[in-house]
Amino acid sequence: MVSLRMASLPSLLPLAAWAGSLALAGGCRADVPAPPSSTTHWPVPAPPALDAAAPVLWVALAAHLRPPAPLLLRSAAGNLTLETASGQRFRAPQLTLQWRSLPLAQPLTLRRQVWGPFASYESAQDAATRWRQAGAAAVIAHPAEWELWAPLQAPVPPGASPRRLEQLQRQRLVLELRRPEGPLLLEGPLRLEAPGGLRWQGGVYAGPFRLQSDAYGSWTLVEQVPLERYLLGVVPHEIGAGAPAAALAAQAVLARTWAVRNQERFAVDGYHLCADTQCQVYADPRQAGAAVRQAVGATRHQVLAWQGAPIHGVYHATNGGLAAGFEEVWSGSSLPYLRPRVDGPPAMEASVALPLPPAGVAAALAATSRAYGADHPRFRWSRSLDAAQIRQALARTAPQVGLPTGLAVLERGPSGRVLALAITLQAPAGSPQRLVLRRDAIRRTLRQLPSTLFVLRPEGPGRWRFDGGGFGHGAGLSQAGAIDLARRGWSLTRILHHYYPGTSLEPLRALIRGVGAEPTGASAGSP
Repeated sequence: MVSLRMASLPSLLPLAAWAGSLALAGGCRADVPAPPSSTTHWPVPAPPALDAAAPVLWVALAAHLRPPAPLLLRSAAGNLTLETASGQRFRAPQLTLQWRSLPLAQPLTLRRQVWGPFASYESAQDAATRWRQAGAAAVIAHPAEWELWAPLQAPVPPGASPRRLEQLQRQRLVLELRRPEGPLLLEGPLRLEAPGGLRWQGGVYAGPFRLQSDAYGSWTLVEQVPLERYLLGVVPHEIGAGAPAAALAAQAVLARTWAVRNQERFAVDGYHLCADTQCQVYADPRQAGAAVRQAVGATRHQVLAWQGAPIHGVYHATNGGLAAGFEEVWSGSSLPYLRPRVDGPPAMEASVALPLPPAGVAAALAATSRAYGADHPRFRWSRSLDAAQIRQALARTAPQVGLPTGLAVLERGPSGRVLALAITLQAPAGSPQRLVLRRDAIRRTLRQLPSTLFVLRPEGPGRWRFDGGGFGHGAGLSQAGAIDLARRGWSLTRILHHYYPGTSLEPLRALIRGVGAEPTGASAGSP
């Protein structure tokens, strides 16, 4: 439970009489109105769909808020105004929220099948489609990693082995306002206004904000931020504020397209997007310079479209000269505008034929050493990993795993990226075990690897060397490539058509039918 500690704030001004629905007992506790007696997760209303005329995103500045650490909310200037769901309002320059649990009026039983974890939202989404096609009401959740949840009685799709979870919840976290005259329970969700801005993690955000519960029984601090202001907080942190104008404009279009397409990403928790690398990195929009503001303003409400809907506007730091197809990165069908290709001048494209043969990756890396964006520090890279490091990486999801004794590439995609990596493990008794990592699970597990475009070779007993290229998943726009092309004089539209052939720039209003659809593809550009 969260409580607002106001006893130390004599400037607190009550703006309306308390009219909450919680029955106070002794001035400090109350039974919380209960949700249904049995469900897959704590019920949370979905966020509103984006309005194409005036799109506003609900972005989680902080998720999974729970004890023990209190939550301090501070105004950058003037007062904050806190409003409860019942309309009661309080005003102060600083609010300290402390956690406390209260009994439910009726216990809640959580019953669900859990499939996962998945390496990415995209992999979870592909599995969710299969589970729904089998007849399950599956939802995508992110309690710590990406998971799928469905009712216990739901049919299980072929190849899946979900675990069963059943928990009895007798208490729930609520908010409490502490005042000199005694504590006061607050009815959520809570609305927070900060006319002078809210200080948060080194930045200042304009809001307005919401404090609301999530699907796990914890809480989230959400900013309701207009789409164009959101881009001011994304573009400089994704591509860098010093990028050339055409590259900044391309990043603005893609960040907008990705946000619109992915507005269902955290629907189970009651908001659209997060502010970290599971979405697009979002920080203080006030820090955006003139060049970023110009790029966002010049492309206002423009998105990249394919057949009347926003595309999967994925991007990454550098592709190492070889762009990946969608199907090389995530499970799911290929997309006509995300295809494998050589990302270099026409003569280079003609000299390297795709799909690459499995033994041709080293030669292709050599032949594309001067591709677009070759000045990126991770355009080419080498890593050495020993058995202990690999075992430690595997232990995050398989604590009892044995010591690795061998690594082998089983399958590669058309661009040469590794689709399946086999790890042979020492077994306590009997024959050795084998673990196979596929697509996005490779980098998600072996996080020292900048990409899956690499050549693998042994480097002595219990040690392996990875020589590769690129940083990130490799699909869609290469930020280093876009910067290079912009410096060569390429325009915004030429850069976008190069990385997403067959697509078109469209105003958001023209795509209103595609805006609210659940996304079926990939995430943004954080590597």
